[in-house]
Amino acid sequence: MSRTTDRLLLLDGRLTPGAGGGAFETIDPATEEVLGTAADGTPEDMDRAIGAARRAFDETSWSSDTAFRVRCLRQLREAMRRRSEELREITIREVGAPRFLTFGGQLDAPVDDLGWFAELAESYEWERDLGRAEPMGMPTRRRIRREAAGVVGAITPWNFPHQINLAKLGPALAAGNTVVLKPAPDTPWCAAVLGEIIAEETDIPPGVVNIVTSSDHALGAQLVEDPRVDLVTFTGSTATGRTVMASAAATLKRVFLELGGKSAFIVLDDADLKAACSYAAFSGIAHAGQGCAITTRILVPRDRYDEAVEITARSLSRLGAGDPSDDRTICGPVISARQRDRIEGYLRLAVEEGGSFACGGGRPEGRDKGFWIEPTLITGLTNDARTAREEIFGPVLVIMPHDGDDDAVRIANDSPYGLSGAVHGSADRARAVAARLRTGTVSVNGGVWYSADVPFGGYKQSGIGREMGVAGFEEYLETKAIAEITT
Repeated sequence: MSRTTDRLLLLDGRLTPGAGGGAFETIDPATEEVLGTAADGTPEDMDRAIGAARRAFDETSWSSDTAFRVRCLRQLREAMRRRSEELREITIREVGAPRFLTFGGQLDAPVDDLGWFAELAESYEWERDLGRAEPMGMPTRRRIRREAAGVVGAITPWNFPHQINLAKLGPALAAGNTVVLKPAPDTPWCAAVLGEIIAEETDIPPGVVNIVTSSDHALGAQLVEDPRVDLVTFTGSTATGRTVMASAAATLKRVFLELGGKSAFIVLDDADLKAACSYAAFSGIAHAGQGCAITTRILVPRDRYDEAVEITARSLSRLGAGDPSDDRTICGPVISARQRDRIEGYLRLAVEEGGSFACGGGRPEGRDKGFWIEPTLITGLTNDARTAREEIFGPVLVIMPHDGDDDAVRIANDSPYGLSGAVHGSADRARAVAARLRTGTVSVNGGVWYSADVPFGGYKQSGIGREMGVAGFEEYLETKAIAEITT
């Protein structure tokens, strides 16, 4: 990847520079090296993208030709597989994602998931016959038909760009919608290369997918507010999600949101403490903690608190922060200087709130370039501290004591969020605790909930609606009832 590499917008089937001819740089967060540039889309480009998506939905057979959509999705999956090593290197360099994650949720898994959505569209019951009835004495046959929602505006973040881009594109396209994708400005290449593949290696028609990279966050607002857009799907912070929801209200368009989290990792008193705390350390700082569903509050039995702190801190220190291109790295850099500064603000706040660091608490030694934070464990806080309640989005864990199962559930649920969680302990007790957590996903004793067929989303301020699974697919559908008089 040379420094002079340029990436283009995908508008109405063509790869093109932005209307203003501008470009912006994309940066390697591990080294601060400029990787290249991406087209800097303008409001005019966003207007063109929305217009193209509207025409493609209204004037072509895309929404009604299921077999064609299935074929196109499979083409996209195979094309991305063929270019997987190129995409892998871009993901490691642009996102700062540890290499090991690209063989899972950062790349390979979401590409494979496109095939699941193709199969779902192929087998889905698009129309259901309710049979004959006589409402108000009128002999009538009733049918329920599921149809595409229309033009989808998709706004995505930088932390898992392939996973989130494809978790929106896959079901939206399978359902028959057209899409305008506005990716985060921190990771434009991941989306722009997707546009190249769609334009050059699939039969997806012009206008069905439009990708507008831009350094201007206002383009996301433009997408939300435009009356030609029927549905908005957004993944990002809860604060921005509120703004998206309020802006969409003016045109009463459908919105579903996947937002923040401050998920709890509960260790019961009959769990293997060493195994549970070691796993909490690993899962809490993978990809430098930059995941909305990562469990960043560790709740452990009070009478074993000191032991749990020692085990967790030792595990975090051993894992460290390292080069994301190294197969052994779990915790890479954070995405930007801005994000690093934000995390350091929370570290200062933790001390002001009475906390202390069992390990970490700053930048790792010897890394003068790049955006780095040491894996950090904060002790001495209660659940009402801001550091324990607010989403930090970095490799920073808070460990707190609980006084039994009921108390652990109380602390875990005492949060404005409800995205995810984990419970470790004997099977029956762990399942019972999991059932009481007010969260959209729960891992019991290391169980993995991430999969194409499993709906993902949150309770409370962690969002509205679901992504993935049949439930996620149906977010992109409308329901039509058809009643026909019979004799």
